[in-house]
Amino acid sequence: MKILLINPPRSPYNDILKFAPDDARPFIHRRLVGPPLGLLTIASTVPDHDVVLFDMKGEYDMNPESPPLSVLTRQLLEQHHPDVVGVTVITSEFNFALEICRVSKETDPSVITVVGGLHPTLRPADFTDPVVDIIVPGQAANTFRMLIAMIAKKEDLHHLPGIWLNTGEGPQRNPGDLPPVDPAGCDFVFPDRDRLKRWISTYKVGKHPDPTTYLYTSLGCPFTCTFCSIWGQFNGRYHQRSVESLITELKQTTDYPVVRFADANTVVNVDFIHHLFDRIHEEGIRKEFIMDIRADVAVKHPELIEKMARAGLKVVICGFESFRDEELKRYNKRTRAGQNLEAIHVFDANGIMVRGNYVIPNDYTEADFDALAEFSSQNPVVYAGYTILTPMPGTVYFEEVKNQIVEHDFARYNFFNAVLPTTLSYRRFHERAGGLWLIKKGTDVI
Repeated sequence: MKILLINPPRSPYNDILKFAPDDARPFIHRRLVGPPLGLLTIASTVPDHDVVLFDMKGEYDMNPESPPLSVLTRQLLEQHHPDVVGVTVITSEFNFALEICRVSKETDPSVITVVGGLHPTLRPADFTDPVVDIIVPGQAANTFRMLIAMIAKKEDLHHLPGIWLNTGEGPQRNPGDLPPVDPAGCDFVFPDRDRLKRWISTYKVGKHPDPTTYLYTSLGCPFTCTFCSIWGQFNGRYHQRSVESLITELKQTTDYPVVRFADANTVVNVDFIHHLFDRIHEEGIRKEFIMDIRADVAVKHPELIEKMARAGLKVVICGFESFRDEELKRYNKRTRAGQNLEAIHVFDANGIMVRGNYVIPNDYTEADFDALAEFSSQNPVVYAGYTILTPMPGTVYFEEVKNQIVEHDFARYNFFNAVLPTTLSYRRFHERAGGLWLIKKGTDVI
């Protein structure tokens, strides 16, 4: 059976960039970089079938003059003649995923369309469009394997528990539950990165000359920040991979000198990370590492930060979120604003570049922006990032404010566009947010 797996393009909407001062625009994020780890894993579960994986993000990065999405999808269908088209979906790419499914059906009505990923996990009932045949929520590797086996044998898919089938009455969940799986343990599937050779030149962060790949040491998160979807995606569970599994995968990433740990929080089990980096040293693995680390972890465990820096940790993404303790409490963050500065000093002492991220509520006034700018300019981070506090569907925050939302186009749910009413004018709010990106390295305001 022929299977075509597609990673959709990114949302083009970025009103922070659109309304930012001209001198700030070079510093504002335009894209996330990295291979589609989920689809790589899915592809590895069906080795007996003819699987093609196509990364549209990489394709448009490599060749911005590529044809429009509808044309590109049709070309892929006509070239590969798949029986199944699978699409991974995050909220901001929801519309593109539907377009891929729609064109697939128009090109060949017999094609079976399947969606999976974050949005189908948190909001499977959103896929009411009949161009989507099957919604697979959760960690779908084993489910996808069973689904493809049933399709190949022409079995009744109503007998596969837990998936959603699009019927004449909309998406309906099959009753029952699949046996539990351990996606980070005995059921872990090693991704086949060779499928992405075509786009490897596009997987570069900033001005780094070498490509970056994602690798996760864990799934889920033990923390429950109200704006975050990750812990909800895993129902609050936290799955830790084994050290030896990670060492094996690191040895397989020979084409990628830079490894971006894709965990929500890389350092949860401190003893585990100590062991992992001891093994990295013992095996002589030479990589540059990027990871997310909480400020309070760095403050409590400076010896671990020092060890990781010696083993190749070069960049840390730290979710500062706010400079006010009352806002952090509202987000259910378990850190204090004062810990951010302490953490910066720990990272700086070890030569680690810090990317400190802040989220901006929709009710910020001119005075709030001034106060955030003052606080951020005093923190000696190499780079600070500023995104808009967005009620992502499926989060606690979404449920809290859903009746206030004024923008319902999912394509704008990428943290760079306000979807709630703003206290300042819409343009001025995004202009102020964009101006914050000028703040770098202490008081160095460009």
